[in-house]
Amino acid sequence: MSAEKRNALGKGLSALLNDSVSVLPNKNDLRTGPAEVNPVGSVNEIRIDEIEVNPFQPRNDFDVEALQELSDSIKLQGLIQPITVRRVNAHRYQLISGERRLRASRMAGLTTVPAYVRSANDQQMLEMALIENIQRENLNAIEVALSFQRMIEECNLKQEELGERVSKNRSTVTNYLRLLRLPPAIQASIRDGEISMGHAKALITIDDSLKQLYLHKQTVKEGLSVRKVEELARALQRSPQKKEGKQPEPLSFQVQKIQDDLASKFSTQVKLKMNSQGKGAIEIPFLSEEDLNRILEMLDW
Repeated sequence: MSAEKRNALGKGLSALLNDSVSVLPNKNDLRTGPAEVNPVGSVNEIRIDEIEVNPFQPRNDFDVEALQELSDSIKLQGLIQPITVRRVNAHRYQLISGERRLRASRMAGLTTVPAYVRSANDQQMLEMALIENIQRENLNAIEVALSFQRMIEECNLKQEELGERVSKNRSTVTNYLRLLRLPPAIQASIRDGEISMGHAKALITIDDSLKQLYLHKQTVKEGLSVRKVEELARALQRSPQKKEGKQPEPLSFQVQKIQDDLASKFSTQVKLKMNSQGKGAIEIPFLSEEDLNRILEMLDW
């Protein structure tokens, strides 16, 4: 990518849109004659059935109710903010940004939509789609983190470069990326709005994933504040770890699976020990009296 294009991307999506240009069609792909070439930066009316979805779109979920509200608004006022597309050939365009607006326009029964037509290669398409996605106001923290991760991996960016693209400092980018190291259950909880970014940052400070899951469940169940979760997280991190003397014999695959299943069931670090004669013990640690009562209830004690 040229330095000029990188500078434009560094300024955000608005700079990209101001760089809009029209692309001449392939002369072998004309239906009714040459497509009109519009002035640089102009807004064009494009047929909706000639626009295909951006294959690099990072967003998968669209709120149906919010889409319907936008569609109703478009029926009354029209589409105020143009979408952005790139020309594939004379009568085919590929969406760069604005899929929500395009979907709502289709729901509203429009046959054409206003659009900026510009040129872009695949990497620029991906970067622009991700930047637009990140700039959405209602984006949850996991969606932001996944978009950051894609930009780093697929656009070959360092965290500093990513921060420049999205106008955020490196520490903010790092905090979002760290969310992806949390267990899937906690990530889903962030995505669904059960816990906040502040809760998640407190849980990240705990090294043990099972302790993270335990405190997460307690947080959701009791509606704990961020400050309380931070306090409990510090206490869990300070809890002494049992020092191992002689290393135990490695568990077989079947026994290891049983241990993992028990740990998942009780949300704590279950240890299953077994010797060559088949004798052993199951150890179920607990973190507090309340945690003990929770485990006893699960055992129907």
